[in-house]
Amino acid sequence: MASPVKLQRSPPFRAEHLGSLLRPENLLKLRDEVDDGKADQKELVKVEDDAVKNIVQLQLDLGFHAVTDGEYRRHMFWGTFFPGLDGFEEIKNPDPALFREYAPDIAAFIETGQKPAESVICTGKIKHIGSTYVDQWEYLKSQLPRSQQIKEAKLTLAAPNWYHFRYKEGKAYPEEVYANDSEYFADLAKAYQAELSILYDHGLRNVQIDDPNLAYFCSEKFLEGWKKDKLNTYTADELFDSYIEFYNDCLSERPEDMHVGVHLCRGNFVGSRHFSEGGYDRIATKLFQRLNVDTYYLEYDTPRAGGFEPLKHLPKNKNVILGVITSKFPELEDIEEMKKKVYQAAEIIAQGNDESKEEALQRIGVSPQCGFASHSGGNAVVHEDMVAKLKLVRKLADSIWLNEP
Repeated sequence: MASPVKLQRSPPFRAEHLGSLLRPENLLKLRDEVDDGKADQKELVKVEDDAVKNIVQLQLDLGFHAVTDGEYRRHMFWGTFFPGLDGFEEIKNPDPALFREYAPDIAAFIETGQKPAESVICTGKIKHIGSTYVDQWEYLKSQLPRSQQIKEAKLTLAAPNWYHFRYKEGKAYPEEVYANDSEYFADLAKAYQAELSILYDHGLRNVQIDDPNLAYFCSEKFLEGWKKDKLNTYTADELFDSYIEFYNDCLSERPEDMHVGVHLCRGNFVGSRHFSEGGYDRIATKLFQRLNVDTYYLEYDTPRAGGFEPLKHLPKNKNVILGVITSKFPELEDIEEMKKKVYQAAEIIAQGNDESKEEALQRIGVSPQCGFASHSGGNAVVHEDMVAKLKLVRKLADSIWLNEP
């Protein structure tokens, strides 16, 4: 599938969430014990199974269709895709000199006197040797009794550029393995194609790729750091262009009935911390018109994401899910104010496409701006807060699109 040529609906849905949900305390405690060698992995799997079963039922009870497993089997949102490939290796306490110190998440660690405790890096030729996601997906499927529910359920995947963006020029892979980024991207794209093919064969039809890196190109602080870095051999705009091409290669073999969306946010870390600021204006045209995905899940809960003006570049064959509810803090938004925001966004999309507001609304949904637990510890909210936020998302959607999923 070279590019989406028709509008995909259901998925996405009017009420969405972004995948990760707060993990129960007994799961977190047992995982720590397993990591410390004080408990058995088999016991952890059973607790994970029970937790996934419960969180799936909660989502169904609240009226969500793009059900996930809450990312309960992962420590961080990006999961286990990269360590599961031949040619990648997990490293503990990596040398800080590997990283672009101005990359927003890395800069946040440095500012607080910390450094990344672990990372994954390319050490050899990249090859897909089996899916590390498929077992997670199969268990999620087992909790959904109807075939339609399985087609609607969602799996989140790591961004393909995740372990390229953060590393300094020349550090993302050995020069004796790959002569340039193009060779590295080509092999990694084949791995994504293989992963998507396996998941499709197992019934997955709804994919969300989580990519804060793309939003970092909206940050003036990051762009200034890029300009000052004498190691860089091309501009930030050229890197963004290469990432678009890279993505399109990753998705080039997906079947037409596999919905793919990309989620952009500005960081969602311990204590509900964000890493960057800046509106979508400088990347909007390329992001919306050249990236071959069906749906954009966009952060819009605070002014740090800018206004809705960039949405005028959203073409008629693509959707946007507006993340107008925050997952970072417990205070509930005013539903009437949120409705005004959605209608404002619809007006701008309509102006950009010479269509009515009502037509534009057909390509919009609502969600929190990010997950509730991109990292295992979760945001500065408790379970009851999360449920209240999810209920608000559903209520907001119902107030705009009555009787639509």
